[in-house]
Amino acid sequence: MQPRATLPARIFLSSSQEMLICSTVNMGKPVRAVLWKGDLVVTVLVVDDSAFIRRSLTSILEQDKDICVVAVGKNGEEAVDLVKKHDPDVVTLDVEMPRMDGLSALKVIMEENPCPVIMISSLTSEGAVTTLKALELGASDFMPKLNAGALADMSKISSELSSKIKALARRKPFLRLLHKRKGLQANAAQSSPRLAGAGASGATAVPGRDFAAGGYKKPMPEIKGRPAFDAVAVGVSTGGPPAVQKLLSAFPETFPVPIIIAQHMPAAFTGPFAKRLDGLCAISVVEAQGTEKMKPGTAYVCPGGKHARIENRGALLCVVSDEPKDALYKPSANVLFESLGKALGRRGLGVTLTGMGSDGLEGTRVLKQAGGRAIAQSEPSCVVYGMPKAIIDAKLADEIVDLDDMAVAIVSNLYPA
Repeated sequence: MQPRATLPARIFLSSSQEMLICSTVNMGKPVRAVLWKGDLVVTVLVVDDSAFIRRSLTSILEQDKDICVVAVGKNGEEAVDLVKKHDPDVVTLDVEMPRMDGLSALKVIMEENPCPVIMISSLTSEGAVTTLKALELGASDFMPKLNAGALADMSKISSELSSKIKALARRKPFLRLLHKRKGLQANAAQSSPRLAGAGASGATAVPGRDFAAGGYKKPMPEIKGRPAFDAVAVGVSTGGPPAVQKLLSAFPETFPVPIIIAQHMPAAFTGPFAKRLDGLCAISVVEAQGTEKMKPGTAYVCPGGKHARIENRGALLCVVSDEPKDALYKPSANVLFESLGKALGRRGLGVTLTGMGSDGLEGTRVLKQAGGRAIAQSEPSCVVYGMPKAIIDAKLADEIVDLDDMAVAIVSNLYPA
């Protein structure tokens, strides 16, 4: 986000000196949005090979007076050039485009001018695989491709997209620090074999680390004997897929309890997400189905559009259902954490990772009242510091942990010294 005084020449004071006019050119036509002086404007670059999508997204975003579409592009090459030229706060980027596709453009953007990128994806299994790859490359989030049916509820789309863009724009400085740190880690790994190993926590020991949450900086504890908790529940949203991958891939095959994950994600995406994780992790990762007995060393990803609950019927069960149907998020971290508290009490461990909004807050409250324990991801390591912030502000977090240290933190809670 940029203060009015530092915006490009397109921004100028009106004669009343009370408003600022953001003027851009879209499809050869001037576009203006009135912005009040003294506020911050979020600048957005829209890139899609479809003129319909470019017009639709621009129209949706212009409904928010705090957002300015500074440029539009129709392929990956234009995306790379326009990011260099305008340094936007957020980019919306299509996947399938001529000359240079979205994934190729994303890789260049993240290497040269990292900024929050929202991928525009089709809600299919094939689209899911591509989107998950984009998130691994550095995209912050994704949204479904617009169509006539979706545009019928324009106000809802506008509200959701504007909120997401403004939340991501606030994280741009942190995102650049994260990419700077990744560069330091990569350089250290190349220059010294000793530093090449990331260790159990997934964090490379790099001098001059940009930030940490007080970091564990210790090896993974030995997994031996009965753990202090019987299950771990994870609630996560925006920025979640790479965070969950980093977390689960750091656990050893002998991880002693089941993990249940409520990741805000469409139904077509959770199956491919679980399958991808299963191929990358030492533990098993599956998409939860129906009612099943949970196994140690297995992570259960709740299907999109449904909820997952933990039930204790002599054996620990993961139960997938549609209820409550009126929940704002499906799957819901609130539903998951509440069930964890009711089923296990003090033997339940809840973990809240990156995400927009406050899903998980009320469920964590129930968990804590039952004697359970809660860990929240640190602000600097979040893509969006919403869900963890809600837990921390409510003083429900027993620990605040950097993502790089989260796996070690969880095992340290399972086996306290």
